[in-house]
Amino acid sequence: MQTNFTAQQLTDPATARSNEILRSCVHCGFCTATCPTYKVLGDELDSPRGRIYLIKDMLENSKTPDAKTVQHIDRCLSCLSCMTTCPSGVHYMHLVDHAREYIEENYRRPAPERALRWLLAKILPYPGRFRLALLGAKLARPFRRLMPDPRLRAMLDMAPQRIAPRSPNDAPQTFPAQGPRVKRVALLTGCAQRALNTDINDATIRLLTRHGCEVVIPRGIGCCGALTHHMGRTSESHAFAAANIDALTTELDRDGLDAVIINTSGCGTTIKDYGHMFEGTPLAQDATRIATLARDITEFMTELGLQNATHAPPLRIGYHAACSLQHGQQIRSAPKDLLTDAGFTVMEPKDSHLCCGSAGTYNLMQPAISAELKSRKLATLETLNPQVISAGNIGCMMQIGSGTRIPVVHTAELLDWATGGPRPPALAQTKTAILD
Repeated sequence: MQTNFTAQQLTDPATARSNEILRSCVHCGFCTATCPTYKVLGDELDSPRGRIYLIKDMLENSKTPDAKTVQHIDRCLSCLSCMTTCPSGVHYMHLVDHAREYIEENYRRPAPERALRWLLAKILPYPGRFRLALLGAKLARPFRRLMPDPRLRAMLDMAPQRIAPRSPNDAPQTFPAQGPRVKRVALLTGCAQRALNTDINDATIRLLTRHGCEVVIPRGIGCCGALTHHMGRTSESHAFAAANIDALTTELDRDGLDAVIINTSGCGTTIKDYGHMFEGTPLAQDATRIATLARDITEFMTELGLQNATHAPPLRIGYHAACSLQHGQQIRSAPKDLLTDAGFTVMEPKDSHLCCGSAGTYNLMQPAISAELKSRKLATLETLNPQVISAGNIGCMMQIGSGTRIPVVHTAELLDWATGGPRPPALAQTKTAILD
């Protein structure tokens, strides 16, 4: 694609990077075949190729974004399926991130939308605030029909019936390896996950320590920055990321780390991009060090090797591949191979490359499109007739779990169970006949 940025515009590193990305696009349109929003809406401007044209026009001409351009970019899930499909290696993720930041700085949204985005940014990354919000949603659910905004109704629908208890494992501490120590790792405990499902971190710690890993929860660890990053709120997202880099670098320099373990794949995609996020800043070197150490739990367990996986029954598992894992991190076989090695029968649904509609805060800000994508994903999963659905991202788990009676369990919980841990609580609450 030909571009016409001025020399002055290209002095901005973000614009220079967007120029590189735009020039790599050859207009082939392969991305439209795998774009979820294009499949739902059928509008070229709701495909990656269409959005690329809109972004090019907006950035190149330094335009004040108009409502139409903002709408089409807002509808992007950032599922990154287009990057997997693209034969030219167009790094769409960096381009749409830049576009969102530009919109945030140059477009004044309607007051209700500004309020909603501010609310999400001030609640979701903070586990304590999020817990209070979940309690409020639980109390407000009986009045759902009175809510004038479908996005507010979507928030009530997504709130779990049961608020997870706090886990003592959230606090900064070190968990010794069982037996000889073979690795020392830091665990990113996350933000929303700590309020929505504490079983995931607990299972991850047991799984790692059982396999000879010393697991440290560093002091100062918190939100990775993804939630605000995808809303274009760069200063906020970079502040979260910088705090994590500082906490992890301190731990790395003090006692060493073999890996930074992440069990929420959306966070993993962001942390692995820290080097790009802080390029040209004083944090660049440390950001790259942390990004290089980042490993999804299934990625790390594949390197480590699953041991003594003989404890769980041979259930039929419907595996949901989170977009941030299969497209953002290009991790596809590891979760399925591990589950198979653990004795489960693993099945993958039709069109597994398509998003479930969760996508961070997308299901709260674009509830109609999200609901359609959820319906399609549930149909393909339930056709498999699985006893359990497994996923590696809390957002996907909440999205899928809100629409099915089949238990949805994190892959790490199933691996923990198979190697000697307790039955995942989501299965313990399920009728025994479903599982036996």
